[in-house]
Amino acid sequence: MAVSLGTRISGLLVVGAVAVTVAAFTGDGRGRPDSGGGGSSIVTAGPSHGATPPSPTPRQSPAGEASSTALPSDRGHTRTVTPSPSNRPLLSPAWLPPGPVSPNADTTPDPPSVYDHLRDPGQCRSALKLIPTASTAPEWRLLHALATACLAVQGRGGNWDTAAREYAVLAGTADTCKGRAAYAVLGGLLDFHRQHPGTTVQLTPPSGGTPACTYRIAGVETGGDGKAQPDDTITIELRGTFFAPAELLRFGTVFIAGQQTVGPPVLRSQTGDTLVLTAVVPSQAGLGGTLCGQAAAFRGAGNCATSHDGAADDHTADVIVRYGNTEARLKNALTVVAPSVVTSPPPEAPSGTPQGMLPLSPLPAHPARP
Repeated sequence: MAVSLGTRISGLLVVGAVAVTVAAFTGDGRGRPDSGGGGSSIVTAGPSHGATPPSPTPRQSPAGEASSTALPSDRGHTRTVTPSPSNRPLLSPAWLPPGPVSPNADTTPDPPSVYDHLRDPGQCRSALKLIPTASTAPEWRLLHALATACLAVQGRGGNWDTAAREYAVLAGTADTCKGRAAYAVLGGLLDFHRQHPGTTVQLTPPSGGTPACTYRIAGVETGGDGKAQPDDTITIELRGTFFAPAELLRFGTVFIAGQQTVGPPVLRSQTGDTLVLTAVVPSQAGLGGTLCGQAAAFRGAGNCATSHDGAADDHTADVIVRYGNTEARLKNALTVVAPSVVTSPPPEAPSGTPQGMLPLSPLPAHPARP
C-alpha cells in the first residue's frame, strides 16, 4: 500500500525528535538531572543557590563601543543601601549667629546681652530668668519666645503655642540687627516643629560665620562743606550697633584727628540700631605738626593755633567711636582747618607831644654885655 508524502514527513519529524532527546540524556553523562557535574544546557526556573553565574559580556554598539547597560558588580563588592527618608538623621535647625558680643559695661541685662547669653542653647533656661516677664517691649517678648522655643525643640520644656503666638504678633517689629536674627531663628524653629511634630533635636551654635550686626560709622556731617574747625560740633551716624545705646553714652569715647573729645558723645536720635551722635572737635585736634603744616617751623609752635596759612593748615582726619574692646572708624571723615584770626595792624608811630612833656621853644637871645 502506498504511503502518502505527508505521512512520511511526519514520521521523519518524530524520529528526529527522539534522536535529539536520546542525545541529550546519553552523551558524557553530564546532562542527567541527577548528575553532579556542571555545564548543563538545561535552564531551571526560580532562584538558584549555587555558584554565581559569570558576568555577561557587554553588547557592542554598531560603532564598536560597549553599550551603557549596567553590568553586575563583582562578587566581593558590597552593595550600598540608601536609607529611606524615615531612617535619615534630621538636620538640626539653625541657631543664633554671633552678635558680636556686647561689652555690657554696666553688667545689667539688656536685649543685646541676653541675645549673647542665648547663643549657648544649653543656657536657654537661665536666659529666661534674665528676661523681665512683665515687659511689653517687643525686643524682650521676642527673646522670651525664642528661649521658650529653644527649650521645646530640645525636649526640655518650653511651650510651642506661646512661641507661635508671639511670632505672629511680633511680625515686623524687630528693628535691630540682633532682633532680626532672633526673629529669623524663631521662625526656623517653628517650621521645624510643623514638619516634625513631636521630634526633638540638640541645637548647636554656629562656629564663626557672618555676624548678625555690621557695626560701622555710616557718615559724618560737618555742616555741608565737609570742613570743621576746632570747637565746632559735628554729627556722627552709627549703624549696626550691637549693644545698648545708653552704655555707649556713658562709657564710649570719640576721637577726631587722633584727639579725644571732651566728655562722652551726646545722643541726638535713635532708630533701631542706628544712632546719631554729636561731638565737639577738640581744640588741639591735629596739632603737633599736622594741623599747622610746614608753616609751624617758621612761625613757632606758640602761633600754631592762632594763625592760619590756608591750605597748608588743612588736613583730613579720621573719626573713631570706641566702646569697650570694639571701635568703629571712618577714615578721612572730615577736613580740619585752623580757625581764621584777624590780625590787628601794627601800632603807628606816636605823633605830637607826649603827655606831661613841655614843648621846646627857641631860647631868648641874651644881649651882649658892654
